[in-house]
Amino acid sequence: MQAPKRMDIHSESFLHTLIGKQLRLSIFCAAAFLLALLMLPLANYFFPEQMATRFFGFTLTWLILGVGFFPAVWLIAWVFIRRSIELEKEAEEMANDTGNDE
Repeated sequence: MQAPKRMDIHSESFLHTLIGKQLRLSIFCAAAFLLALLMLPLANYFFPEQMATRFFGFTLTWLILGVGFFPAVWLIAWVFIRRSIELEKEAEEMANDTGNDE
């Protein structure tokens, strides 16, 4: 039985696969950011009474904007960086494995 053929890191198919993974990650993070960005204006539009409710001296709108938005953006950035590093390590491992087989 033959060992499974490894993908050549210099091949078009490897680069296409890697770029596709990076593109999916970027689109996912951009969509999450746009959702976080558009959620507050939509909530103000569709639920004006609830968003005008006061908590700790602030309206819910300002509380979400001041306390909730930035941690959400940090979380999206953290996921993007963590997954980018994982993709880079996968590519590095494939390059090291390919180099050892020769």
